[in-house]
Amino acid sequence: MTNDDTEISSQTIRFRAMILAISVGGLLMTVKFVAYFLTDSTAILSDALESIINVVASGFALYSIYVSNQPPDSSHPYGHGKIEYFSVGFEGALIILAAVAILYKAIPAFFVERPLAQLNVGIVLLLGASAVNLVLGLFLICTGRETRSIPLEADGKHLLTDVYTSVGVVGGLLLVRLTGWHWWDPLAACAVAINIVFTGWHLVKESFGRLMDEADPELLERIVEILTENRRPDWIDVHQLRTRHYGDKVHVDFHLVVPRSFGLPEAHVEAEEIEMMILNTLEEVAEVIVHVDPCEDPLCGRCLQVQCQDRSQAGTTTVKSWRVAEVVMKREGKGQTAED
Repeated sequence: MTNDDTEISSQTIRFRAMILAISVGGLLMTVKFVAYFLTDSTAILSDALESIINVVASGFALYSIYVSNQPPDSSHPYGHGKIEYFSVGFEGALIILAAVAILYKAIPAFFVERPLAQLNVGIVLLLGASAVNLVLGLFLICTGRETRSIPLEADGKHLLTDVYTSVGVVGGLLLVRLTGWHWWDPLAACAVAINIVFTGWHLVKESFGRLMDEADPELLERIVEILTENRRPDWIDVHQLRTRHYGDKVHVDFHLVVPRSFGLPEAHVEAEEIEMMILNTLEEVAEVIVHVDPCEDPLCGRCLQVQCQDRSQAGTTTVKSWRVAEVVMKREGKGQTAED
């Protein structure tokens, strides 16, 4: 199977998984609203409101997956993958909005006692919905990780939060039934709201981090390991390593220092070989750009070449591992400033 076939297969899996999430989410939302109308429980209403968010967010996630799969064009040379991060942020914002709506509905219920009815039926319906959400949420998280789809994984995590919410609501209803104290119902609703605020904030924070091209320490570490394990004497130094995520793909660029004696063809060959090595090793990397710099005197101490006509000081015979903290920094030296 070629890379193109694999990519098409991944796209199909993402679409099918998200359509499944929307369909099941719509069904469970209906079940929860039926439970609310039967019981008149504020806590169940809070759970049903969160289910609306699930369905709306899944719809936007499906659209984002469609857009992100469009090929790069003149207006979007890096592709359209970053819309997936908008999807995650949008879902997080909706969750926070739902929490505010739940608190708006629950707080007055502390002061007005509302008789609850058919609690047994409501509890059974919520437990059934929770079981389905648990299976669906775990499925979406696993599928999202396998296909490197952030919207799918975020939707799965949201569904697991919905499971915790439903369990909390059931706990509140059981306390109402056991104690006869109706304030357990709005208290459970408030607990639901506070819980989902943290989920919403986490998603918004993750979205902002990706949109702002936040560094990926784990990926940087893997790239540095590849360069270190395959290091050649001609690779004198590496610096200014950067990564940029756009959807399920990653752009990588860095500076490679080679001997001053290298001509343009030789330097180009070294750069191409490194690019192909990283592309073939890291499946998520879609593009690698290596900027070649000539060696300068301060770097002689790092050089592994046995003979060098330009050397101004003794080189080294010990291959030292590059470290991420050093590789991501800009290199200052002769003819090069921190602004270059």
